[in-house]
Amino acid sequence: MKLIFATGNEGKMKEIRAILKDLPLEILSLKEAGIAVDIDENGETFEENAVIKVKAVKAVLGEEPVILMSDDSGLVVDAMDGQPGVHSSRFMGEDTSYHIKNAEIIRRVNAAPEGNRACRFCCVIAALLPDGEVLTAAGTVEGEVAFEERGEGGFGYDPIFYLADKGKCMAELSAAEKNSLSHRARALAAMKEKLIPVLNRG
Repeated sequence: MKLIFATGNEGKMKEIRAILKDLPLEILSLKEAGIAVDIDENGETFEENAVIKVKAVKAVLGEEPVILMSDDSGLVVDAMDGQPGVHSSRFMGEDTSYHIKNAEIIRRVNAAPEGNRACRFCCVIAALLPDGEVLTAAGTVEGEVAFEERGEGGFGYDPIFYLADKGKCMAELSAAEKNSLSHRARALAAMKEKLIPVLNRG
C-alpha cells in the first residue's frame, strides 16, 4: 500500500522513511506522488491543522486507496502565552528570517518578569485511512529558550531550543541525535504503533 505524506521537505521525508521503514508501505512525498495542493492551515490547534492537511489532499486525490499522512508542529513558549504555537511558521511573517524570529523570542523571554524560559516543540501527525478513519498521534520535547543562537544544524527555532540534559541547543545535535528525540520522531513512533494493527488487518 502507498503512504503519501503531505510535505515537500526532503529532510522530513528522510526521517519519516527511517522510522516507518519496516512497515509494508511505499512512502511518497506530495511531489513524488504528483500532487499539487494549496492548503489553508486555519486550525486553532496542531491537531486541527494536521487533519485539515490530509483532508485537503484527499479532496484532490479522490478515491485511490492510499494512506494520507501529515503533520503540524511548532514551538510553544510559556513566557509568551504559548506563542508562536500553531503560527510558528507565520510568526512575524512567513518571509521573515528565523534569525530575526529567534532574536525576537529571546528578547521577549528575557523581558518576561518571572524569568520563565520553559518551552517545548510539539508535533501532531494525522493519518487518513482508505476507509475514512482518521488517526492522530502527538509528540513533544521539553526545553528552554536559550540566551543566544547556538549551532549550525537543524532549522527554524532549533538554534534557540536548549536541552538541559544535553547541554546543547537542538541545532548543535547531530541528525541522528535529533531524530532520536525530536517531537516529530516521537509522534511518528506513536503513529507507527497505531498503524501496525491497521496494516495487519489488511
